[in-house]
Amino acid sequence: MTSTDIDRLELPRRNVRLDTLVRLRWLSVIGQTVAVLGVYYGFEFDLPLIPCLGVIGLTAAFNTYLQLRYKATARIEPNRAAWHLALDISELTALMFLTGGLQNPFEFFFLGPVLISATALPRRSTAILCGFAIACATLLAFFHYPLPWSEQGRPVLPETYILGLWLSMILAIFVIAIYAWQIAEEQRQLSDALTATELVLAREQHLSQLDGLAAAAAHALGTPLSTISVVARELERELGENPKYADDIRLLREQAQRCRDILGKLNELSATGEPFGLLPLPALLEEVVAPHRDFGIALDVTLPPDSTNPPAAARNPAILYGLGNLLENAVDFARERVEVAADWTDDNVTVIISDDGPGFAPEVMKRIGEPYVRSRRRRRMYASDETGLGLGFFIAKTLLERSGATLNFVNRPFPQRGAVVTVRWPRAKFEKLPDLPELENAGENA
Repeated sequence: MTSTDIDRLELPRRNVRLDTLVRLRWLSVIGQTVAVLGVYYGFEFDLPLIPCLGVIGLTAAFNTYLQLRYKATARIEPNRAAWHLALDISELTALMFLTGGLQNPFEFFFLGPVLISATALPRRSTAILCGFAIACATLLAFFHYPLPWSEQGRPVLPETYILGLWLSMILAIFVIAIYAWQIAEEQRQLSDALTATELVLAREQHLSQLDGLAAAAAHALGTPLSTISVVARELERELGENPKYADDIRLLREQAQRCRDILGKLNELSATGEPFGLLPLPALLEEVVAPHRDFGIALDVTLPPDSTNPPAAARNPAILYGLGNLLENAVDFARERVEVAADWTDDNVTVIISDDGPGFAPEVMKRIGEPYVRSRRRRRMYASDETGLGLGFFIAKTLLERSGATLNFVNRPFPQRGAVVTVRWPRAKFEKLPDLPELENAGENA
């Protein structure tokens, strides 16, 4: 699965839990009822009590119908959830119309449905809901019943003050909607990215397990195939002169030998790639580099002059995928050459991937490693697609960091060109890499 495939990965859409909207609406119904009765009986303000309670009663009846009609675990699509929130705005508009319009100090309750939409619904639904809320607030600025008040000293608010209330409402709707949507969208992107990380990690782990199964099969089948070969040779020696059996016995021996050759190749693969065996760093780098050769870009692997005692680690799919993705990105943007340099000491293991492309754009450098960074700008002219440094790059960075590595992204100093990515592990951690990391709590650690 390449970084392009990862960036185009479609994740399930999120549906809103209906019970959440119902519970919030009940809270609103209770609050509105207490406010209306408190103003009418407590402050003895003259307001149309029956129409107000009728509007609240319709909302309560609709909520009761939803609770009886649907299960508590039911989820609804974003468009239907937007209609529910629009209904809440309509109900609030009717109450505000009966109780003074924008002069009513409870006008800012318009922000409730907008805030819920911004955190749970797509951008288009939120924009439409914001427009609807602004339209309702605008109507209330011109059309409404008088503000409930005592008979003596009823205030008369100037038009400029009403205009200020209207402007503050519109600004509050815009600011809160944009702010809440941005925060929620970042959380959604992170959740999607971590879900994709789990899928990629499961796939890489499955591929590694296939190597182990191949090694086990080669070991288990070796003995019976040896027995078949011995028996075939004995039969050939006894019946080899008999034309009736000679060809069949020869074919049996050749096919048995062919099976042994295939199992021998599987054993050779598992000797350096089996999940529970040790893979020296030079062999690990060669396994990462091999799929990216023959793409018109020169790939150089550089080892230290004294290459004795190289670090060795269990063949970890997280590291193979992470380094492979970084290398693929370098090959995408390189003009002619990519260099993979390895170095190790008694304390650290370092892998540096550099290319001679245009380097990281400034706006990408600020957000590198975040999911769905799409801008390519100056690097785009050397790219083979339009996916950007997105989900695949985020997954690579996350997997490498969770293996204990630290990553550093820089551009070569002028007049040189190209990007340089440095991946460094403590040697003790690299040589004792655990099995694939669990991602259950990745949202807290990423």
